[in-house]
Amino acid sequence: MAQTKKTSADRTAIRGAVDQYIANPSAKTFNYKQVAAALGLDQPAQHRAVALYLAELAFDGTLLEVAPGKYKVPSHSITATGTFVRLRNGKNSVITDDDEQPIFVAERNSMHALNGDRVRVTIAARVKGKEPEAIVTEIVEPKEQTFIGTLRVDKNFATLSPDSKYIACDIIIPRAKLRGGTTGDKAIVRITDWPEDAYNPRGEVEDILGKAGENNTEIHAILAEFGLPYRYPSSVEKAADKITAGITDDEVALREDMRDVTTFTIDPTDAKDFDDALSFRRLPDGTYEVGVHIADVTHYVKPDTIIDREARERATSVYLVDRVVPMLPEHLSNGICSLRPDEDKLTFSTIFVMDDRGKVLSSRIARTVIRSNRRFTYDEAQQVIETGQGDLVDEITTLDRLAKILREERYQNGSVEFDRAEVGFNIDEKGHPVSVFFKESKDANKLIEEFMLLANRTVATYIGKASGKKKAKSFVYRVHDMPDPGKLADLSTLARTFGYKIKSQGSSREVNRSINRMLLDLKGKAEENFLGVLAIRAMAKAIYTTQNIGHYGLGFDYYTHFTSPIRRYPDMMVHRLLERYLNGGRSVNLEKLEEQCKHSSDMEQLAANAERASIKYKQVEYMNDHLGEMFQGVISGVTEWGLYVELDDNKCEGLVPVRDLADDYYDFDEKNFTLVGRRHGNRYRLGDTVKVQVARCNLERKQLDFVLVDEKNPPRSLATLGSAPSGSRQGKQSKKSRRSGGSPRHAKGSSKRGAKSCKKI
Repeated sequence: MAQTKKTSADRTAIRGAVDQYIANPSAKTFNYKQVAAALGLDQPAQHRAVALYLAELAFDGTLLEVAPGKYKVPSHSITATGTFVRLRNGKNSVITDDDEQPIFVAERNSMHALNGDRVRVTIAARVKGKEPEAIVTEIVEPKEQTFIGTLRVDKNFATLSPDSKYIACDIIIPRAKLRGGTTGDKAIVRITDWPEDAYNPRGEVEDILGKAGENNTEIHAILAEFGLPYRYPSSVEKAADKITAGITDDEVALREDMRDVTTFTIDPTDAKDFDDALSFRRLPDGTYEVGVHIADVTHYVKPDTIIDREARERATSVYLVDRVVPMLPEHLSNGICSLRPDEDKLTFSTIFVMDDRGKVLSSRIARTVIRSNRRFTYDEAQQVIETGQGDLVDEITTLDRLAKILREERYQNGSVEFDRAEVGFNIDEKGHPVSVFFKESKDANKLIEEFMLLANRTVATYIGKASGKKKAKSFVYRVHDMPDPGKLADLSTLARTFGYKIKSQGSSREVNRSINRMLLDLKGKAEENFLGVLAIRAMAKAIYTTQNIGHYGLGFDYYTHFTSPIRRYPDMMVHRLLERYLNGGRSVNLEKLEEQCKHSSDMEQLAANAERASIKYKQVEYMNDHLGEMFQGVISGVTEWGLYVELDDNKCEGLVPVRDLADDYYDFDEKNFTLVGRRHGNRYRLGDTVKVQVARCNLERKQLDFVLVDEKNPPRSLATLGSAPSGSRQGKQSKKSRRSGGSPRHAKGSSKRGAKSCKKI
């Protein structure tokens, strides 16, 4: 009895202390851990008492729960600023500056704010059993908005039906603002006005991309969707055309002349911008001199010129499924700077002396002039490696052997070995995909990649590593953070169900070695794709920054991008910094450099998104020729709204909507990446092999729908399959087993397209 009274007294004391805290909180938002810490409560039982009391106060309306477990003290007028998120399914929200969790905004309370607008909102106190809502009271900073879609021109006005997931209604356009657009044109439209009492916004055409469905039109639309340029300014091209190679005797005298050393390039068959070359010669003492020569782009592109400003804004070349959108004008990227055979070229080089065991005995960095003796495609170099015959056989086979030693050493030191095939398409003269092929990374690819990694690492170490009186200077690093612990734990748990052991804790070397063992053991097995994808997804994204934290995935303490200045602006930044510091220059302004790094990282992500979108578009276009056909595939993603299936034959990925699983009501088991039938207990798990029929292809939304085919669910007729558009709702599902409206997004465990090669790490 005495113990009960003591517990009750403790609880009362804790509640009184919490009441005092929330009367004058030290933060705008707080959770139970913050409150307990502020009150000096460190026992688990005390923490539970605080958490329960805060939940009670929120339920009673005394506190406002702005996100699960996160609270605010309500007032008659809680105001906040944040970023508006608009979705075509009507689930609008605002992410306030104080909180990461979105707060729902009903359309009637949105003031027609658009996605990305900065808004001021009032947040209503939470009503029992209901989530909090926000009301937009002011659009503080409108974001410039353009939308891409298809025009329909009527007698008095026109409308644009947007492709975007960020707006649900058509945009009305006065005929005077059409820029010559006609019905069926795909156009870019800027919203000019959205009256508060109007359902539809008003806009004007900024550009006509062409007829919807035509290849160039759709590819340009993908670029425009991500805010990427789809035309090169004529003024920049004219400025580039005036530049000459300028390889004079005076310029050669300032450089190390390596034109008499055997030099060659290895690139894809369709490549035109050769920005790296290798040289090789045996030295009298039996060691090897290996040169990694990189196009000296910054010799021609001077800072803050019209060409440099355009390159800085683009930050990267964009590699789409059927074309390259270059960062630099073609006169430079494919001409003067490209290391074409039998032409003198200016280069920035890292030159290594290596012994027969692959050990780097010494290295130097120099401005050079070279002359490539041979241009190899990857296939040609691979044939030399496999047969031991052909041009430059001694050079290529020796470099291949050294590269394999470097690669093995790198893996032993904790580098992760991701080696996934990339999807490519054979395209006809109209841009239509007629077949699929896989780009496999072979020894020739890895030879180049290994020496590029060595060059990048050497340059970063030279500048970044302080020694003696030498201090590290401001520099551009390519960094890769530690994996997300939660994703790594999920990967370890899932891998264990298939008999693979991954360490989710321990040193980075131990963890990465365990991942490498799994990836090696996965080869050729049904679960290879999705476990490989989950391993990639557990990793953080690599970015550019001035703050060096090392590159986790490669296992390097120092790493940068030096080897591709034709297609990456950070490499140009590195070249300029390297030249400055080699000449004894002072360290540059860190803040400005960091801004350029962040912009380059952001643009790289946009380019990657555009590349994936172009691949997805071509996949849907390709599968549109195979409507009604059956394929075998692997479940590559499991979500509330259905199963993603990747086909074995062509790696095209589509959705089996949960609405089409008509034999049962299915619940999503997120922990085990499984859909489970309530009545019959049927289970569809990540990695299961299934047979599907191609049901619907929606090119506008780049969506591909399948239906499962088995003994109980025979193939459907083409007429039946085409009866419902992709994204329509059919049947009746439980609230837990479906998600209404909108374009489905991948959830945890779903598949992405092929990973980049090491050259792009």
